[in-house]
Amino acid sequence: MLTVPLEIVTPERVILEQDVRMVTLQGGYGELGILPRHMPLATSVKPCLVRIKLEDGREDVIPVSGGFVEILPDKITLLADTAELPEDIDADRAQLAKERAERRLSQSADDVDVNRAKDALLRSELRLQAIEEHQKLNGFLTSAQ
Repeated sequence: MLTVPLEIVTPERVILEQDVRMVTLQGGYGELGILPRHMPLATSVKPCLVRIKLEDGREDVIPVSGGFVEILPDKITLLADTAELPEDIDADRAQLAKERAERRLSQSADDVDVNRAKDALLRSELRLQAIEEHQKLNGFLTSAQ
């Protein structure tokens, strides 16, 4: 089966370089399923769990908070605002961030930036979802790569 190189990069570092069979993510106009030899495309990426499938059928997820993806027939490059491997996520810290964002959204104070709190809530929920799905999938993503 065909594979295509996937590179996920944040401003801080390269998160993943892996040959994959398929990538699924939320693009600017909806869900994209990307296979090898996909037509060239560049689009924004909404906050989502990027789903990755290897040639051997193993699957895993990476939470991203948004960014851009460039798709070429022979390479996929995702430039993410933030992204991290599920095993690198501190579940307690993500849960505290979720609770903090929920508290901010429940306040009616003028000094609360509602959009920022909504973004923080979405990021923390994606991080917690990634941990859960990574464990269910017996994911392949590890820091050793």
